[in-house]
Amino acid sequence: MNREKKIIQTSFIGIIANLFLVAAKAVIGLLAHSVALISDAINNLSDSLSSIITIIGTKLAGKKPDKKHPYGHGRVEYLVSLIIGLIILAAGVLAIYESIKALIEKPTVDYSIVSLVVIALAVLVKVFIGLYYLKVAKQVNSEPLKASGKDALFDVLLSLATVAGIITSLASGGKINIEGYIGIVIGLFIIRTAIEVLHEGVSLIIGQRASQEEIDKIKHLVCSFPEVKGAYDLIINNYGEGKAIASVHIEIDDSLTAVEIHHLSRQIASKVYAETGTILTVGIYATNETNQEVKEIKDYIYKLVENEQGISQIHGFYLDEEKKLITFDLIFDFKYENPQKKMADIINLLKEKYPEYTFYIVQDTDFSD
Repeated sequence: MNREKKIIQTSFIGIIANLFLVAAKAVIGLLAHSVALISDAINNLSDSLSSIITIIGTKLAGKKPDKKHPYGHGRVEYLVSLIIGLIILAAGVLAIYESIKALIEKPTVDYSIVSLVVIALAVLVKVFIGLYYLKVAKQVNSEPLKASGKDALFDVLLSLATVAGIITSLASGGKINIEGYIGIVIGLFIIRTAIEVLHEGVSLIIGQRASQEEIDKIKHLVCSFPEVKGAYDLIINNYGEGKAIASVHIEIDDSLTAVEIHHLSRQIASKVYAETGTILTVGIYATNETNQEVKEIKDYIYKLVENEQGISQIHGFYLDEEKKLITFDLIFDFKYENPQKKMADIINLLKEKYPEYTFYIVQDTDFSD
């Protein structure tokens, strides 16, 4: 079964299970005049709506690329996560509103053993839904399913709180009613879940760093070729599950011919695509440690830079003996306040040491470790 069908199938199972819970909790809540149960039912209804939106989003994300959207439509899933987060947020706010209303109006609550049994069964159903969602989300890497799974497991805790309220009411003969407070707690937990889902969705849309596992795997594949002396500036842009486009600079000997570089870059790109599904563009850093003088200058510069606070990496070193030009790239920490001044200071120090050379430093961004 492909990814799209698996997500849709899982969402349908969630819809059916949640609608069953909505009906059971709403009926018991209305009969018992329980705002906690009605709030829980509303939350389950929002879960069903989330699953419907997940199905729609999955179908849209699966559309083929077109001229206007050459990278495909995979990022629709990130938007779906935001919508689900907003739905969860609305459910939480509504639960708190109804609970505060119940505390003010103080309706008479009439629970029964049947109510307790039904809610206990509902907890088991919700555990199944949550674990099933998270299992499938991990298998197919689906953010909407992951969000729904987290929400479902939070619901388990909240339903247990409702059970506690029912037991308290039954034990006191209806004299003690804490469900208004329980409803507020339920609402706060729902809002907390919503904030987590919204934060993750916004982060994905803005564009976040690839996982370290993904970074390490691509760099390992690139450096598996004997001609490659190092891999730098790896940038990975994700456009949905299985739709990543990346670029990397490789350090190679400057004696390689254009034809040799052409074959090498094609082999690297093919290997990375075959093993990760990532479309990779390969750039070149030439290196020419052909004599002792070049090595000594390089070692001096690397030691000078490595002692500087806030500089995480130096790479791309090249010494052009004919033009008397030395170039290299520096990666600064994101919190570093004035990298331009630091680069100017480094150049001044190097000019004092090697006045016959011109220095050119490129400031790189820490896209990946």
